[in-house]
Amino acid sequence: MTVPEPAVTEEEMASRVGAVRRRLVAAGGTDVRIVAAAKGAPSSSIDAAVRAGVTDIGASYAQELLAVAPVVTESPRWHFIGRLQTNKVRQVAALVVLWQSVDRARLVDEVARHAPGAAVLIQVDVTGDPAKGGCPPESVPELVARAVQAGLEVRGLMAGPPTPGSGPGPFRLVSRLADELGLVERCMGMTDDLELAVGEGSTMVRVGRGLFRPHAAG
Repeated sequence: MTVPEPAVTEEEMASRVGAVRRRLVAAGGTDVRIVAAAKGAPSSSIDAAVRAGVTDIGASYAQELLAVAPVVTESPRWHFIGRLQTNKVRQVAALVVLWQSVDRARLVDEVARHAPGAAVLIQVDVTGDPAKGGCPPESVPELVARAVQAGLEVRGLMAGPPTPGSGPGPFRLVSRLADELGLVERCMGMTDDLELAVGEGSTMVRVGRGLFRPHAAG
C-alpha cells in the first residue's frame, strides 16, 4: 500500500487535466483517452478528476480500490492497472470495467470465472524484468487466443513503463503486435513519456503524477 497523497483541489485538478490534454493534442493524440492512475490518491482528488472530465480511473491495488470506491461520490469507470494476484480477482470483479494488466493464463481463467465476458487488455512485457509483469511478446498471440476462448472481450494490449532510455522501440513493438492481432486499443505511455507513446500509436495513457502528485508538471 502506498503513502496517501495530499488532496488536489478541483481548480488545480482542472488545470492539470487541461495541461495533459494540451500535451496530447500537441503530440497528435486528440482522441487519446486519459486514465488517471490514482495510486495513493484520496477520494476527493478522484472526484475532482472525474468532474474535470477524466472518467477513467486506474487502481493499482485491490485493497486500495475496495477502500476508496465506496467513498468516491462521482461515478468513475474503474480500470485495474496494477499487478493482480489471482486470489484478489473475486474481490474487485464487481467494480472493474477494464482489466488492464492481464498477463498470464491463470489470471485469464480467474477473470473469466468471476467476471464473465469482461473487457481486458493483455499486458506485454517490454522490459524483460519478471518483477514488472507482462506476457513475453512471442506468447501474446497465444494468450489473446486463450482469453477469447474463455469468453473475455480482448480490446487490445497494454505496456508498463519501459526501461529508461529505450526510446520508442517498446511502444512500437506493442503497436505492431496489436496491428497483427487486429486489436484496437494500445494503452501505452505515462506522465513522462506520453508524447513518445502517442507517436507510436497509443490510444490510452495512464497519468498519475501529472494529476495527483504534489507540484505536478502536467
